[in-house]
Amino acid sequence: MSQKNIESVDPAKSKEPENDNDLDANSNSTAEAEAGAPKEDAPADFDKAIDAAGFGIFNLLLLFVSIPAQSAAIFESSSMSFILPVAECDLRLTLEDKGVLNAVAYAGMTISAIAWGYLADTKGRKKILYWGYLIDAVCVFGSALSQNFIMLVVFKFLGGLVVNGPAAVLFTYLTEMHGPKHRSSVLMIVGMVTSTATISLPLLAWGIFPRDWDFEVVGLTIHSWQIYLFVLGIPSLVSGLIFCAMPESPRFLMAQGRTEEALQAFQHIYHVNTRKPKDTYPIKQLVQEVPSRKANRDEVIYTIEEKTGEKVPQKPQSRTLMESLRSGLAQMKPLAHKPLLRLSLLLYIMQFGIFLGMNTIRLWLPQLFASMAQYEAEFDGATASLCTVLEFSVNKTAETALDYANACSEPKEISMDMYINNIIVSACGFVGYFFAGGIMKALGPKRLMTYGLYISGTFGLLLYFSVSSLMTLIVSALFLTITGIAVSSLLGAVVALFPTQLRTVVVAIAMMCGRFGALSGNLLFPVFVQIGCLPPFIMVSSVLLLAGTLSIFVPNPAKATFS
Repeated sequence: MSQKNIESVDPAKSKEPENDNDLDANSNSTAEAEAGAPKEDAPADFDKAIDAAGFGIFNLLLLFVSIPAQSAAIFESSSMSFILPVAECDLRLTLEDKGVLNAVAYAGMTISAIAWGYLADTKGRKKILYWGYLIDAVCVFGSALSQNFIMLVVFKFLGGLVVNGPAAVLFTYLTEMHGPKHRSSVLMIVGMVTSTATISLPLLAWGIFPRDWDFEVVGLTIHSWQIYLFVLGIPSLVSGLIFCAMPESPRFLMAQGRTEEALQAFQHIYHVNTRKPKDTYPIKQLVQEVPSRKANRDEVIYTIEEKTGEKVPQKPQSRTLMESLRSGLAQMKPLAHKPLLRLSLLLYIMQFGIFLGMNTIRLWLPQLFASMAQYEAEFDGATASLCTVLEFSVNKTAETALDYANACSEPKEISMDMYINNIIVSACGFVGYFFAGGIMKALGPKRLMTYGLYISGTFGLLLYFSVSSLMTLIVSALFLTITGIAVSSLLGAVVALFPTQLRTVVVAIAMMCGRFGALSGNLLFPVFVQIGCLPPFIMVSSVLLLAGTLSIFVPNPAKATFS
């Protein structure tokens, strides 16, 4: 805290005897104990204010809300992979159509990334969260009512476009509602929620798809896969409604210079956590944080000053979208020069390759397991290599498109093996998440990233040599688990290797590159499958091995020099 702010404390309370020799030892120890507590009249920064609000019911409620909120984002990007085998006849899907449905949500996410970042930093976290999730619920319910391929593609694209905002802001909102002591634990819990949501997708499919739920509502034909999509829209609706009642992030309000509103938010959190009156909240004044308008014209990273004794506008000067874009580009200038240019390009290419390989296999796996089950049912339980199953799947899909009447004369029955296999793969990822921290400590983040990418690239090619459904299950589960750990290592490297003021920008661009990789992989996979069995697995393996090779040239995050 600046000297200026220290001097602004009420003089009446600062008139104390300089010598306390008359006081006994107990008084001295009491004074020392009270020195650590926040003074009511001293302006408090964010960390002191949020710690004074305590940890209790409000924080638990916030973590409870994160369950449907984070699940909504996972459901939006992954739900199509589970309905492809079931909706093939209803939507008359070709192999290319399936690739488009898997990829289209990522297209929306890629396009909207920059716009959502601007809105979150100007309009606030709360508005993005409740409007974003409510609009996403409308998009998911619209996809559940889709009667044809085009209608479903449009709603999935809009869903990806919309959910990208609240999904990204959720992490920021959660960290801004907790003090330093609890932030890492909160993010760990969100990671567990993500893994749980991934497991819930095949569990819900198992519970809904086998049901004979075909009926009409106001002229719309509804099938079991549409009920599945409707159920997946409920978390978005619930999240949006709950976030309407949540307070704005006090961290955001303080950064905007709206300290009175920030103090009210802290008081509300304190009241819910302690069940004490709001006026008993020990902090009475917050540090005034506003961007210094005395900065140079081209300067973007403004100095934060603490101002308590002078008049300060309650809101910082507003900027237009173009001014914000120019400011953002100016702030990103260091990324266009050495040494950050080379490092950032390495990480972007790695993120593109990892997401292409991981999400291509992950989103096509339910279709592959369904084709395996269908092949074994048609050939009296005979096992076959993955290439044989792929050829069988391509032929069946082509037959459905060319001879719809015969191919879809009877409802398709999906074997239980398809659901069980997907649940096992998701559960392996969940278990791997718990061991990731220990493995990272043992090997170090760079070694884990390099070894993980080389191993996952090898497993990606090994899928081509799979000779049975059991081998395919084991190899794919290991592939997705190890690749997921490598992604965590890469994001950890970004945090450690880039200056604080550039980390958010680099992570945002890296995620955009990753989503573009997922989009590309899912569009290319059906094209390569029709060429032959080997090309799609060479694509997956080569990008991961390339990412592993590039990781050798990434500095060791443990020896990072940036702060």
